Amino acid sequence: MKGFWYVLLETMTRIFGSWLFAVVSKCIATGYFFFSKNRKESHRFYHRLYPHKNCLYHNLCTFQQYQNFTTIHYDRFLANHGMETTFQSVGWEKLDSVLHEKGAILLMSHLGNWEIAARLLKQQKDEMKLLLYMGVKEKEGVENIQKEQLQESGVDIIGAPQGGGSPFDAVAGIRMLQEGGLISMTGDVVWRGDQRSLTVDFLGGKAELPEAPYIFALVSGAPIFCFFSFRTGKNSYQFSLADPIYIHCTNRAERRQKIQNAAQQYANLLEEQLRAHPLEWYHFDRFVE
Repeated sequence: MKGFWYVLLETMTRIFGSWLFAVVSKCIATGYFFFSKNRKESHRFYHRLYPHKNCLYHNLCTFQQYQNFTTIHYDRFLANHGMETTFQSVGWEKLDSVLHEKGAILLMSHLGNWEIAARLLKQQKDEMKLLLYMGVKEKEGVENIQKEQLQESGVDIIGAPQGGGSPFDAVAGIRMLQEGGLISMTGDVVWRGDQRSLTVDFLGGKAELPEAPYIFALVSGAPIFCFFSFRTGKNSYQFSLADPIYIHCTNRAERRQKIQNAAQQYANLLEEQLRAHPLEWYHFDRFVE
């Protein structure tokens, strides 16, 4: 949905009720299922995830993936218009134990709803400093609305354009960690062709992950927390944080291996969570070869 139509849908929903948003968004998702070129990538992905299932099963998974994706927009609308988002968390104490000491890096994924997670993190601890790095796509109206609404909820955002970002963006993140804050980075998308990346094992194939989160952890000494958020009902979620990943190197020779090991640890956690929540995978481009 482009920005204008998205705003129009929100306006009409305020008049007629939230059911309208749910129905229209699911109809749009059905259209994308039939006509989007990305459908082939989703079908290919579910074939890799379920190699012993037939083509019909892979199509059903793809259809449900598209339908489930609408809940991100639906729950955002509900949260923006007064409905409280409820959640349970697992592993929050692990993050609490390091905050205000050296900060931490939250590694988000396109598995589940990371946007709601960012909002609720800020709500749970309003004094907490949270900086979110987000990729920027050209001419993406809904994405701009998403960023504006996140900023209104108190989350600081640095956009990472596909043409390349500023070195000062990295400095801001390191400073945030030194002040005991949180920075959130995408763990499963390489935004640019010239971006430094790491190759990991995933679903029996190979996937490319951005190197930046691991460089931040190495330079700052801050731990990485792999953070997942899954929908359990209408505007209701469960968050989970895995054990922290530290990257400490005593010499340059072991730096590459330590970073590679950390990236593979994340990939293993991502695959584990994917198998538990396969229909909440919202990565529509090719991910694994």
